[in-house]
Order: sequence, then structure tokens, then C-alpha cells
Amino acid sequence: MDPELRDWSSPFPGKAVARGIPARDVERWLATARPFLLLTRHGDGEGPVVGRFGGPLLLPAGTPTPFHPLVASVDLAALPADATDLPLPSDGRLLLFAFVEDEGDFTPTGSGSVVYVPAGTAVAERDSRAWAWSDEDEYQEMVERYPQGPLRATPRVSPPYHWLAELPQPPRWETLPGHPLARELVEVWKDTHGHIATWGSLQIGGHATEEVTESDPVAGAVSGARRAVEAGRRDAADTDSGDVSDWVLLADWHTDIDGWEGATVHWAIQREDLAMRRFDRAFTTVFWNP
Repeated sequence: MDPELRDWSSPFPGKAVARGIPARDVERWLATARPFLLLTRHGDGEGPVVGRFGGPLLLPAGTPTPFHPLVASVDLAALPADATDLPLPSDGRLLLFAFVEDEGDFTPTGSGSVVYVPAGTAVAERDSRAWAWSDEDEYQEMVERYPQGPLRATPRVSPPYHWLAELPQPPRWETLPGHPLARELVEVWKDTHGHIATWGSLQIGGHATEEVTESDPVAGAVSGARRAVEAGRRDAADTDSGDVSDWVLLADWHTDIDGWEGATVHWAIQREDLAMRRFDRAFTTVFWNP
């Protein structure tokens, strides 16, 4: 494995072996690690500014105003090179939208959406409260508490936070294939990883995580997208295969909003759609354990 990953993941390997996990299982687990970017409002001077939470809603003419409120915008040209393994555009802005509650039964993209604005595209400011149905909208208090301010990026690497894989038939779940000690490895990782996905941060790429993670949150997005297709709310086109391996995590938001602490928003997308810049086909889910 990459020596930089081995050094950065310390003391995980030693503690895993000390708990009786064979070194070969630890090595196989670390081989599944993925790079990601941790974006935070804290730590002035630590990493470049690559975007911001909140801000004005700037969209090209002809782009529909999203149903969900703006969470953050990311300047793709400012991201450190090779900081993720996602085939992201080299420039332009990625706009992330979401409610911090599960609205997956109402829209074709779940509880949020993604808009990509290519570099050089003319934009105009839209009403940032267009999502509200009225001045007394039930989500008004929530959205008013969304964070605001610049985001700085720090490269990180992590193996999975989950240890179960979903099966199409009963018993429905099994330990991740090839990793019989996945549950034990996840427990050690949670005890030793330090500040990986800190509350209040935005994560670009990598493995999805949330407060209680047994199965891959990306699998939940795949299931949600499939249900939306079956209900006629989402166009299946020639994608939406239903195979989790065809999907990747685009972003996670680990919220620290007063009243909604611990909620995590997941934006997932099929690899094919990401490569073709079809960000409108991303699917968003929310995990919250009040």
C-alpha cells in the first residue's frame, strides 16, 4: 500500500493487530482506502479556500431554480490535484442543495440536488428562498441556520466506515466480501481515525459516513433512486442499474446545525453520469438520529 497512507493511518494498523486482527486482514482493509477532501470553515491558513457554505444563488439562464436550498458551492479549479479519485471537471462550480430531512419521496433527486456551472458561463442571481412555499414554510427556521462562510480544503484518506453489504435476496445482508473481520476493523478505525469527517464539515469524494454506519450510505442512495424510478418520479434512461458498484459518493455534509446536530447529507452519483457531467442525475439522502 502507499507509504503515505500507511503513515497517515497510524496508529490504526498497530492497534488492529494488537486487538487480534491478522496483519493480512488489516492490509486488505487499508487497500480499500479512498482519498477525499475535507472542507471546513475552521483552521484559518490551513489549506486553500475552495468554496463556501451559503452565499448568493448564481445560476445560468435556462437552469431551473432547484427545489432545495443552497448548501455550498465548490470551485473545482481550486481543488488540489489528485485529492480525490473522482473524475470531476477541472474547472467550473459545483453547487450542492439539500434539506436536512428526508424528502426522498417527493422529488426525482431525493432530499437534495446538484448543479454544475461550467467555467465562463454567464450567471445571474436568483431568489435564494425560492424553495420556500410561503413566509411560514416549516423549513424556514432550519435553512436560516445553515452555515455561511469560506471553506478550506485538507486532503484526507480513509478506508470504509461500513461493514455490511446488501444482497438482492434473503438474508439481505452479509459481511463485506473478502473482509471477514470488517466489523472489527471498522470499530478500530472509528477509535483511531481522529478528525476525519468532523461535524460541520463538507466532504468531497471518499467513503460515505454517518453517525451510525453499518451499511454503505451510497447503497441507500441507490435504493432511493430505484424507488423513485419505480414510482415514476425519476427517468431511468439507460442508467440506474441498481448496482452499488456503479455509484460513488460525490459529497457528504456532516451538519452541526442547532436542532439538527448529527444529521448527514449524502450526495451520490453513478460513475457514468459523473463522467458525462450529468449532475442532475445525482441522488441525495439524509441520515439523522435525533
